[in-house]
Amino acid sequence: MDYFNNLYELNMATVITRIVLAVMLGGLIGLQRNITNHPIGFRTYILVCLGATLAMMTNQYMCDELGYQGDVARLGAQVITGVGFLGAGTILVTGRQKLKGLTTAAGLWASGCLGLALGIGFYEGAIIAALAIYLSLSFLERIEKYVYKLSRQATFYLEVNTLRTFKIVVAKMKELDCTVNETIFNSKEALTTGGIGIVIAIKLPKNSSKEDILDELENLEGLIFIDEM
Repeated sequence: MDYFNNLYELNMATVITRIVLAVMLGGLIGLQRNITNHPIGFRTYILVCLGATLAMMTNQYMCDELGYQGDVARLGAQVITGVGFLGAGTILVTGRQKLKGLTTAAGLWASGCLGLALGIGFYEGAIIAALAIYLSLSFLERIEKYVYKLSRQATFYLEVNTLRTFKIVVAKMKELDCTVNETIFNSKEALTTGGIGIVIAIKLPKNSSKEDILDELENLEGLIFIDEM
């Protein structure tokens, strides 16, 4: 019973407890990312969570043992900033202008926050949050995909040989009762030789899916490439 009463103090038992929990909870999230074949997984999440835990325990040690009277949240704030930079390195925009790695970056940031909570002894919040993060990554993706499939909005990346071909593509979309909301010409080099890269956002008609629109457009002469973003 004394062990549980002393869990919020900083001693050898609580240091071991917090480190073990950091490995377990960080590993839980990392394991989920590994299972779903994401590049940053098990070990990375453990290290982020473990490092954040150590930072907060160091904070507590400085206050309790060394009598530090400064800003006790400073180390934790720096951890959040540092993990933000680490997460930014996982985000990339593909040649087709598709954003990837955002969920991985958010997971790393959340793993760091778990470590901060564990490091200061907020076990209840860390454990509940870890379970919520795991469930979000594991099951909410299915709901997200279902809602996305029902959406009437679509964004396509396409490459054409000339601007005249692009006008033909737009005319075909309007013929299919699509509403063109936005058009962005890609300033970077296109994927195909001599192609002009364009991002186009449209609203689909009620009785057509994104796949139906793609099937209708793919065979247009002069359209080199088209894919949904």
